[in-house]
Amino acid sequence: MMLCADYKRMLLADPHNPSAEVRLHVASCADCTAYTERLLRFEGRLERALRLPGMTQRAPQAAPRAAPLRADAAITARPVHRRRHWLAAAASVVVAAVFAGGLWLVVPGRSLAAAVVDHMSEEPEAWARTEVPVAPPRLDQVLEKAHVRLGPAAGLVSYAHSCRFRGHTVPHLVVQTPGGPVTVMVLTHESLMHSVHFNEQGYRGVIVPVPGHGSLAVLERGDAMDSKTIDSIASQVHAAVDWTA
Repeated sequence: MMLCADYKRMLLADPHNPSAEVRLHVASCADCTAYTERLLRFEGRLERALRLPGMTQRAPQAAPRAAPLRADAAITARPVHRRRHWLAAAASVVVAAVFAGGLWLVVPGRSLAAAVVDHMSEEPEAWARTEVPVAPPRLDQVLEKAHVRLGPAAGLVSYAHSCRFRGHTVPHLVVQTPGGPVTVMVLTHESLMHSVHFNEQGYRGVIVPVPGHGSLAVLERGDAMDSKTIDSIASQVHAAVDWTA
């Protein structure tokens, strides 16, 4: 089965890849479908940006016989030469702007997901299966710093720690579920426009935007759960969170 990371690498190499394996993967993955749509929209914007007046290539014509270049003709040619340089410079600026705009659609969520996955390697002990909940005072202390309370509907919280993440202190929780432990990170300083699913370095998860309060990251280690199960757990935790500020 093709991984999302492999699919995206192949798509970046050839956005119109027609292979059966690529078509099969994107047909079954909502995250990669959305990623593909964003990439193709960016490609269309880039193509339109390159169609500036004066930049379209013309078919080559037979060159006229050379004639001596008069001084006044040389003077007239200079503004045309400068105009071509100006058009080329303008095209470069537009292309750079469109490219930056396209990256803005894709990069923030992916870089945040990568940072969440990288953070997981710092606390491997948090992934233990257990039926022992973290002490309520400890949980309250961790959540209070993020101005959050967590209701019992979230499930059994077996681990709670305040972590430094991208310059801020955030709650790092582990919730026990029938499918195994999942990590929940309350990212009050990280805002996204859309949910971001990821499957990287042995971790599968989703980052859910919470308008006005940042976002929640929910992920599992391994492949015991599919994306729908993780989305369901994320919705359960989201509904159990009470934002106090």
